[in-house]
Amino acid sequence: MDVPSGKEEQEKWKVFRQQLEDNYAWPALYIFKFIVPKAKAAEVRELFPLHLSTEKESQQGKYTSLTFKMMMPGSDAIIDVYKKVSHIEGIIAL
Repeated sequence: MDVPSGKEEQEKWKVFRQQLEDNYAWPALYIFKFIVPKAKAAEVRELFPLHLSTEKESQQGKYTSLTFKMMMPGSDAIIDVYKKVSHIEGIIAL
């Protein structure tokens, strides 16, 4: 797997920020969905102690899907959330 360069990473966030700005009026309710190995679900929950999550276990029980609905002040706050969870091994952000 290729690791994106710093410039590619910056461009990715720039494009995503623009998509958010084009589609939301701030503040806005934003839905975050993450899929993680079951053992990592608590680690994700701990990052958002003030928010309740909706959770669903995969058929095989190896993964957990977590959904958080959060009122966000702007696109940069959303990007910060995605960067915050990116260190969790095996996480998939939808």
